[in-house]
Amino acid sequence: MDFGAQDDVVRFLASLEGGAERIVTTHISVVALCGTHAYKLKKAVRFPYLDFSTPSRRWEMCAREAALNTGFAPELYLGAHRVTRERDGRLALDGAGEMIDAVVVMRRFADEDLFEQIAKDGRLTHAMVEALAYRVAKTHDEAGPNDEKGGAAAMRRTLDDTALSLRNAAPASAEQIDLLVARLKGALDAQSALLDTRKTQGKVRRCHGDLTLRNICLFEGAPTLFDCLEFDDEIATIDVLYDFSFLLMDLWRVGAFGCANLAFNRYLDARDETDGLPLLPFFMSLRAAIRAHVEASQHNAERARLYFDLAMSLLAPAKGAVIAIGGLSGSGKSSVAAALAPVIGCPPGARIINSDRIRKRLFGVAPTARLPQEAYASAVSAQVYGEMFDVAARTAARGWPVIVDAVFDRSQDREAITAAAEIARAPFLGVWLDLDLDQRAARVDARVNDVSDATRDVLEAQMEKPTGKIEWFKINASKDTATIAAEIENALKSSSQAAKL
Repeated sequence: MDFGAQDDVVRFLASLEGGAERIVTTHISVVALCGTHAYKLKKAVRFPYLDFSTPSRRWEMCAREAALNTGFAPELYLGAHRVTRERDGRLALDGAGEMIDAVVVMRRFADEDLFEQIAKDGRLTHAMVEALAYRVAKTHDEAGPNDEKGGAAAMRRTLDDTALSLRNAAPASAEQIDLLVARLKGALDAQSALLDTRKTQGKVRRCHGDLTLRNICLFEGAPTLFDCLEFDDEIATIDVLYDFSFLLMDLWRVGAFGCANLAFNRYLDARDETDGLPLLPFFMSLRAAIRAHVEASQHNAERARLYFDLAMSLLAPAKGAVIAIGGLSGSGKSSVAAALAPVIGCPPGARIINSDRIRKRLFGVAPTARLPQEAYASAVSAQVYGEMFDVAARTAARGWPVIVDAVFDRSQDREAITAAAEIARAPFLGVWLDLDLDQRAARVDARVNDVSDATRDVLEAQMEKPTGKIEWFKINASKDTATIAAEIENALKSSSQAAKL
């Protein structure tokens, strides 16, 4: 492959550590994979959104990339180094001669540990996805708010640049591109006030900026973000949900729908971004549109078309609804909620509100930590359920479907969740999972690292409490989870109350 004026530099990097195993190229970089390290060279290119055209500029951007990414992945990044030409004409790293280029040096990880590959292989686990969502939330917590950038004006500039790039790269016909751009502009117009409000609330921060699955790896057993967007603070200083939407979009692209919904829910468990939910269809679609023009510019026509079609499909509007899934402990409520959520509403699916997770958060412990008996006192449960009803109402009022997962064995709690849906002016469906004590006890006994603290004693105590008349849609919970979720989905489609979904 011809690298023009950088040929010598690429050959030099490829000779390090006994020779490169492989050279990887993108539209803006060349990476030599040598031994235990990766040497990343920026191509001598200039685009409207970046300038790597001179050695000094490339050195500046390499130093900046290393510094910024050390915050995301200190385990991976070893710093920026100058490539120098010595008196004898040979090239060296940080030699005494003239600097002719620059590289970022990283520790290598196995190809199969890239999240893109893990997802394609079907090896993504719930533990990986949860850890990744929490890690992204932590980076957003640690980033300082920026009230000078972001907001509707910034997103409009991004959309204008994307529209121009789409037309230049042509991942689809001109008519299709015009239609997508028009729909994106309409979505942006509808949410401009919300974008500006979130800016004033401190939701615009200096983020990773490029959370594609190809920029996340499993390193030393932990999900690790790398290769953040370093060349333009304007592009990377964005609404935190716009940053996170890249990950959600890419998980949806590879068909990991359950993982996308899980990541979405764990992120919102860590950061209450309920007010921003109406932005997700626009954010996810725009992320896909940007990837469409990037892939098209690299002549990857099939991938470009996949992203373009995804961008069109992701603009489906969300509509609020409240689905309450109740049943005594061990009836499978959480499993059913997780199976149902990805198919409710638009991607990445419904928000799940779980009473056990709220309770654990209130006590400041991990979701799988066990709580003492006093954590289940009536006053505590009233606080847990009160928050659950409030979040459900706020979520549905924002036009987003919500699944509320709790026992709901008291008539007043069933009435309260129905009232929450009425407050949000959203359709409501109550589901009761029926299962006998022996089957529920067997499920509880089989739990490992579960969010619920229910034991056999708890199950038996629940049997002694009156539930009152339960008028919700009842399902025999001895069936497999997928079948139960499909029954609920069909009930939603056929119910006149839920017809707006």
